[in-house]
Amino acid sequence: MRSRTRPRTRIAAPALIAFAAVTLPLSAQQRAPFSVAETGRGYASLQDAVDAIGAGTGTVVFAPGTYNECAVQRAGTITYRAMEPGSATLSGVACEGKGALVLGGEGATVIGLVFSDIAVPDRNGAGIRLESGDLAVTQSWFRDSEQGILTAHDPNIHLRIDKSTFTRLGTCEGDGGCAHSIYTGEIAETAVTRSRFEAGTGGHYLKSRAARTIVEDSSFDDAAGRGTNYMIDLPNGGNGRIVRNWFVQGRDKENWSAYIAIGAEEGNYSSDGLVIAENDARLVPGLRRSPAFIADWTGDRLSIANNELGAGLKPFESR
Repeated sequence: MRSRTRPRTRIAAPALIAFAAVTLPLSAQQRAPFSVAETGRGYASLQDAVDAIGAGTGTVVFAPGTYNECAVQRAGTITYRAMEPGSATLSGVACEGKGALVLGGEGATVIGLVFSDIAVPDRNGAGIRLESGDLAVTQSWFRDSEQGILTAHDPNIHLRIDKSTFTRLGTCEGDGGCAHSIYTGEIAETAVTRSRFEAGTGGHYLKSRAARTIVEDSSFDDAAGRGTNYMIDLPNGGNGRIVRNWFVQGRDKENWSAYIAIGAEEGNYSSDGLVIAENDARLVPGLRRSPAFIADWTGDRLSIANNELGAGLKPFESR
């Protein structure tokens, strides 16, 4: 592998990209912070809007504002959408001691929301707690919480994240282990594209126990991180691809020994064919140490090619 530096295009934070505005009847926009797009009816609380959709399919539209509220989805397929991207924040309140949105329905989509300052007694408070159904997240920002997204173990779940930002997340202060910017259980697939991770406060930036993990065109900026560990941890192994990402490791690490860890715990899945290619990785300027870009516990046949590594980095270690 080559060890030379080349410029990369960094992903802006927060990664909130404009999308078409949601149009509701004027009366709904004037009366209530939350509206169901399909009916135009407004609601004073987020939970009331979610319950109004129930086992059906609908869209909850958030008017601009910061809301000290949370909601539990128990059924149906619901889209949670900010009227304008980045203008609506769920802050400081977790339902069931879990998260701002606790999703247990048939499926959900989150567009343009901000999740902030979520904390719970067991130190794994999340912006989104996914318990069942597929979830797609786009143009959203998770910040200043114990965890961004946490999922259950469910082999039927697919999690897809695009154009989103994860800032100042993670902790290893809880009795039950560490919380991470994203932590997915044993699910079918974790896919992260065109997203940014930055300034972690503990744990890993992305910990995925999924059978298949995809990370593409994203940035992991650990320069302002505090007490962080791996950038990407696949503790159970698994296949997929990690391609065209940009990584920088900062000074304040709990574990600086590797950027990407494969199969460090149980190794439930084969990692044969896992592609790790066309990434750019380096240390912050002036830092001298020799971490491994990839640390592998599986001994499987990984497909590693064309990664650009800064000074001091070791391309690969078998552990």
